[in-house]
Amino acid sequence: MKPLAITLGDAAGIGPEIILKAFREAPDVLRGCFVAGDAAVLRRAAVWVDRVELGLIQAPEEALALASGSVPVLQVASLEGEAPVGRISAAAGRLAGRCVRWAAQAALRGEIAGLVTAPLHKEALSAAGAPYDAFAGHTELLQAEAAAFLGRPIGDLPVRMMLANDELRTVLVSIHVSLREAIEAVTLDNVLRTLHITHAALRPLLGRTPRMAVAGLNPHAGEGGLFGREEIEIIVPAVARAREAGLDADGPHAPDTVFMRARRGEFDVVVAMYHDQGLIPVKYLGVEKGVNVTLGLPLVRTSPDHGTAFDIAGTGQADASSLIEAVRMARRLVVEPGAGDRVG
Repeated sequence: MKPLAITLGDAAGIGPEIILKAFREAPDVLRGCFVAGDAAVLRRAAVWVDRVELGLIQAPEEALALASGSVPVLQVASLEGEAPVGRISAAAGRLAGRCVRWAAQAALRGEIAGLVTAPLHKEALSAAGAPYDAFAGHTELLQAEAAAFLGRPIGDLPVRMMLANDELRTVLVSIHVSLREAIEAVTLDNVLRTLHITHAALRPLLGRTPRMAVAGLNPHAGEGGLFGREEIEIIVPAVARAREAGLDADGPHAPDTVFMRARRGEFDVVVAMYHDQGLIPVKYLGVEKGVNVTLGLPLVRTSPDHGTAFDIAGTGQADASSLIEAVRMARRLVVEPGAGDRVG
């Protein structure tokens, strides 16, 4: 068994705190995990978390033998500059980015089983400067690292975001772009590719062909063209092409009801046309159990379904539940045959 890396996240947010709490509250789940980060930042967070002890390691595999009750930490980068708790800083963004890059490269080399990423702040990442200001977030940074490792153009390695909890799964056609750009991204190729990526990711997890519902873009899925023609001209042909390829895809369905139908068990996953369409239903059910999974990468990557929560950073109030669920999901993806080369 190879260890799982948990990246530090933004030093000024709740990432370090929830990492320590996860090791304290779920030691069995976190066994074999280690933190890829900065011990000094974790020591600062330990002030807000009772009964935690850090154990410095020199290599990932040492995490497997470290005594239970301590948090294995591999020093992969150090905070360079000030990172006041609860505030955006370039130093915190740079540290978070360096930790993610280290873990991604270690996973691509096969040195670790995968990575679970604590939340980073996108403004801080951008403020960190090159190369991090070229990426909107974790997903795009990991995509670039994987493409470089494989020697392929980024465009040849399409990735998708899946948000999942115990009640609902949703996969997005587009991720971190403006709403105007997201509408333009609803093309036959993008919708069809999303269906294929979703099918490939969920089939090994479910042990059967996933039942995929496709949400419409417009109100009432266009109402026969009255409220827009994207469904007729783009989504319907994409669904038809997917079904011809043997995928169980159905739609387009009215976006205001399809998530309820999936939650009741009619579908295994909803393919949403843009970020907020898909994420609002999952997050409304509670971020405590939600997990973000990157699909399409040659590595396993999951993360909690929330951000840096600067408003409560440093108060000791942060809940580690979603991070613990992200570790559980990563372990499932690691052991599933074929999951590692298509799900991250």
